[in-house]
Amino acid sequence: MFEIFKKKKQETFYAPCSGKIISITEVNDPVFSQKLLGDGFAVIPDGSKIYAPLAGRVTNIFPTKHAINIKSNSGIDYLIHIGIDTVEMKGAPFTILVNENEQIAIDTPLVEVDFDQIIQAKKDPAVIVVFTEAEQISELVLQTGALLHGEPCGTIERMK
Repeated sequence: MFEIFKKKKQETFYAPCSGKIISITEVNDPVFSQKLLGDGFAVIPDGSKIYAPLAGRVTNIFPTKHAINIKSNSGIDYLIHIGIDTVEMKGAPFTILVNENEQIAIDTPLVEVDFDQIIQAKKDPAVIVVFTEAEQISELVLQTGALLHGEPCGTIERMK
């Protein structure tokens, strides 16, 4: 009822890896492109290391190593999902570099990925970032195109 009185804060997020930033609606998987898990973006990667777009704490590492959940320092929950259908690869192309409950910064490497192995398996290598709790975000503004890891790639208006 009083949603209009809630204060909103803007927060910058950063490219989790070097590559081409695209809208989540362009991802080759309807679960992501239709925003069924939440709004976000993806990177067509150019490099092997994945970093966090927002500093925070690792809350979950999937057993198949293809996805990591993080809670940002400002309380925003998000998922980094590496590749499409890469769960079928049972962790083979991924080397996890962090632990659950570890505090991370945007320059902390999270995962090293053998993207050649993903491509040889005929999987899409897109690195997808999804803000999983819709009520935490009121607006997402994305800068698309080629960026290097750690460069600002957008802002989110978060509910506070």
